[in-house]
Amino acid sequence: MEEKLISSENCEKLLLKLHSYPFNQEFNVSKNTVYFYKEKEKILQVRLPIFWNSPLDMKQNQMEETNYVLLMIRSGIASIGYFENGENIDHKVFRAYMVRKKQGKSQIKHLKTKGKSRAGSRIRLAETLEFFDEINERLQDYFKEYRVDKVGLNCATTLIPYLFDAKVTTPFEKNDPRIFKIPKHIANPTYESLLETNSFLKKATVQYDENYEEIFHNPNLATDDKLSIDEDDDW
Repeated sequence: MEEKLISSENCEKLLLKLHSYPFNQEFNVSKNTVYFYKEKEKILQVRLPIFWNSPLDMKQNQMEETNYVLLMIRSGIASIGYFENGENIDHKVFRAYMVRKKQGKSQIKHLKTKGKSRAGSRIRLAETLEFFDEINERLQDYFKEYRVDKVGLNCATTLIPYLFDAKVTTPFEKNDPRIFKIPKHIANPTYESLLETNSFLKKATVQYDENYEEIFHNPNLATDDKLSIDEDDDW
């Protein structure tokens, strides 16, 4: 399928235009994505901007103030930010000595194959546990101080248990309906990546069958640059 990244304004115009087509429509709340079908064939899907909550009655269903947290984690580095109406209010980048320098493998992956070993490994494991405790402490602070409507998460599958089973607990359960997977590959979650990801989520992603390219021929539906999303083992 073809893919485009469009502004929230153009997303609204696109959805209004799609109502004139004889498509069946389905909305997935957890993915904040609306799917369009011709008979039983999916021909188009739209991931809505992060501050939208429904493809119907768009203006009425958007929260007057949408607060959300973005959390992106890789081995040895994580970034977290609290946002109000798309603006970053607070952020923090965490770093830890989790990667074995010679092998370039995280201590977690090493333990799965080799088990505990020398002092260096024990130090890396201790820093790994502290790394997730510090992340959850910041999450706790956000949830105590602010109303959080959504939580965007981008985390490798192998790290998910360490996040939710840390000594300092997350302020939400793993199946909390406010959590959604950030649909974007993030190799290095720095502060700059956090802001870039926020800009991405404030727009809409459209995937569509190339046979329906004419939907976008209206000059009022100008699209941004083409978007490429890499696949990896993110949760």
